[in-house]
Amino acid sequence: MVSKRYKPTRIFKRWINYPEKLRERLVLSTKKALFKYILSRLTLLPIMLWIISSLVFILLRIAPGDPVDAILGTRANEFARESLRIKLGLDKPLINQYIEYLNQLIHGNLGISLNTQEPVKVIISKALPASLELAIFSILIASFVGYLIGFLGAVKPESKIDFSGRIFGIGTYALPPFWAAMLIQIIFAVFLGWLPIGGRLPPGAIPPPPITGFLLLDSILDKNVEIIFSSIQHLILPSVTLGILLSGIFSRALRLNLEEVLKKDYIEAAKSRGINNSRVLVKHALPNTLLPILTITGLTVSSLVGGALLIEITFSWPGIALGLQEAINQRDYPVVQGIVVVISSLVVMISVCIDIAIAYIDPRVSY
Repeated sequence: MVSKRYKPTRIFKRWINYPEKLRERLVLSTKKALFKYILSRLTLLPIMLWIISSLVFILLRIAPGDPVDAILGTRANEFARESLRIKLGLDKPLINQYIEYLNQLIHGNLGISLNTQEPVKVIISKALPASLELAIFSILIASFVGYLIGFLGAVKPESKIDFSGRIFGIGTYALPPFWAAMLIQIIFAVFLGWLPIGGRLPPGAIPPPPITGFLLLDSILDKNVEIIFSSIQHLILPSVTLGILLSGIFSRALRLNLEEVLKKDYIEAAKSRGINNSRVLVKHALPNTLLPILTITGLTVSSLVGGALLIEITFSWPGIALGLQEAINQRDYPVVQGIVVVISSLVVMISVCIDIAIAYIDPRVSY
């Protein structure tokens, strides 16, 4: 007599339910692994920021130049120089300065500017929105131009469009940013006079109340039509210049990835089933180029926050890169340290978010 525990019907039911239970276990284990991966990536954030901030502190102290000379000049007497050094805390041993610096960072205090005596937080809060505004519009232009050229080159390989796209990608990548910025300024601002040569607003213009810090958005919220059009006009040249310079990277990345995907067996199989080319591109090819494109776009956005130094200088754009250059020239340690820490935080956070997004989207990523 067969035991009640091992009746064939019960064994059959357990066998039928096994795949479903296995899937549930796999999903649960995958979620746990993803959670551990996210936690490990987030744990790296403070470590990386500590390393970067420490390197900045050390490099500024060993670099030639004295902030006291930058503030008082070289002709100041020794008493005035020493008094200012004590006031700024530069007379303390380096280890004491470093501990005080880390303590301020932990409490969210970026210090006081040596030159203007203004909190570094305030300086960054004024300059960062301008850089972010420029970065956002530049990325939009670069994405549209670059991905369009890369897409056309991939679907029509070895054609005139593909050849022109390759030349465009190489040319924009190799073009010096300051030279491109000056050339665009001379053509569109000086000779043609279509657009302003630089700045965010014309001299004497009254900016809208700083609600968000983004001039265009604040002017829209303030319903000031004149400032809206003026801010757009001032934004066109620097964002187009930076966008064109970046579009070559995007076009080359999409072309290479899409061209490789179009050679895969599953693409040929989809075509052999009678699916038209446009549907194959949209449903099968383009989704498989998402991950590398997402990575390149995210890293470009993060680097743009502090990487548009030459563009901001050429167009007199009051962003964080221009503020960093002025602080370095004036040996303003707290401002340099604060700006670098903020930029590094943004870069690291964007990189971590990209890693997490890729791990979530792509099941092939091991975590």
